[in-house]
Amino acid sequence: MSEQTVARVRALGTRWLGVGLAAVISVVTLGLGLTGRLNLYISPESVWFACTAAVVTLAGAIWSCTLPLGEEGDHGHDHGPAPETSDAVDDADHGSSPTSRRRSLAGVGAVAGGVIATGVVAAALVLPPASLSVELAMSRAGEQSALFAGADTVALGVADTSTFGVGDWASVFAASTNTAAYDGAPVTLTGFVTPDSSGDDGVNLTRLVITHCVIDAQTAALPVDVDPEDYATGQWVEITGTVRADADGKLRIEPTDVVAIDEPGDPYEY
Repeated sequence: MSEQTVARVRALGTRWLGVGLAAVISVVTLGLGLTGRLNLYISPESVWFACTAAVVTLAGAIWSCTLPLGEEGDHGHDHGPAPETSDAVDDADHGSSPTSRRRSLAGVGAVAGGVIATGVVAAALVLPPASLSVELAMSRAGEQSALFAGADTVALGVADTSTFGVGDWASVFAASTNTAAYDGAPVTLTGFVTPDSSGDDGVNLTRLVITHCVIDAQTAALPVDVDPEDYATGQWVEITGTVRADADGKLRIEPTDVVAIDEPGDPYEY
């Protein structure tokens, strides 16, 4: 293979790793945004920013492709041939030099990184968008986080609880020091069923709450007086009922109606 062919292959590889992958990711992002499925990965408030960044990136990628192949590696300087030092001559006499070995290692690293990055992008194109699994929610259940820690706040005391979701009520259940104030509050909530790890005869109504993206997803779970045999783990349900405060101060949901439903288009709370 001639040096010109090798140089062209390297230039094509460099362009693919930079411009090519960036363009594909931008197209995937815009496709998910236009179809409303980007919410499966980031919060709705961040969708506009992600789509704007994708448009800018795609425009830059298209502009970069107008450059001659290999132009990104030409800085416009002709330094001439490097003088051969005695060390370089000795290295040439005794086989490959440390510089060539470093270049070989760098090449192997670049190829490996390129294969991994290409695989990730290919998976994004082939695999259908999916929400986080029930298993993940169960594995993160009970983790201490800023979302459900702390004491009562003025907002919880004066807020209209009819607008609360599972995450809001999970904060109340975890932080309330005056549980009697919420006794009798009506609720209509949607979530999926998970086992109640406390040992009580019931289940948890669970929802994943994200702040920015799915990486920071936190599990919100509410104890519900439902027979564990009635609904399989992971089944989505809509529950209408009332918040009840036990004698020991614990809050739970006493349902009056439980309806099995399909997973909603947007399975998260924010």
